[in-house]
Amino acid sequence: MSSRSFFVTILGLLSILTATGQGQSVKYDLINLFENSKIEPFNRKLSQFSENDKKGIRFSKNAGDGIAWLKGVEFSKGTIELDIRGKDILQESFVGVAFHGVNNETLDAIYFRPFNFQSTDPVRKIHAVQYISHPDHTWSVLREKYNGKYEKAVTPAPNGNDWFHAKIVVQFPKVTVYVNGNSEPSLVIDKLNDRKTGKIGLWVGTTSDGDFINLQITNQ
Repeated sequence: MSSRSFFVTILGLLSILTATGQGQSVKYDLINLFENSKIEPFNRKLSQFSENDKKGIRFSKNAGDGIAWLKGVEFSKGTIELDIRGKDILQESFVGVAFHGVNNETLDAIYFRPFNFQSTDPVRKIHAVQYISHPDHTWSVLREKYNGKYEKAVTPAPNGNDWFHAKIVVQFPKVTVYVNGNSEPSLVIDKLNDRKTGKIGLWVGTTSDGDFINLQITNQ
């Protein structure tokens, strides 16, 4: 092998190693998944919407939590990014992402309460972004046992009726949440279970609807 060929081979190997280290990033067309039955809804009806330059899927309202699992997609560690729109209506907007799911009852989730984003009540304000680990660690259990540890304020606070960008970084056991490109995380916690992989999906809480676009997942 010539020195030139050797050099090219080394560069190629370095490129492969770099790509592997960064992980594989996939952008998901939620409308396409919906139209081709690649999303599995639980306890909700889904529909598609198109508003100006934004196209995505919308959850209907219903009692109880709702999930839209991505069929055939498993997530272990890496980054989940998407844009979400809830509503600034008290106790009627809980929107986020479920991951490391086993089934509809056993999962982790990061979700937001947009109606608390800009609240002037200091107690409500720190209940803006939440981690849960079902079935054992619901929001109510975590608030009672570890008040202020698994839910925090979002700063700077978005408008509760506007789209916001969420970036969720999962590196077992740590989960870190960034909002709207802020370099400072809104929430940093350690997972409350030993699951390192599982199903991934969009999530809404009881009485809540919600809109989702621009889902991108990077598995590492």
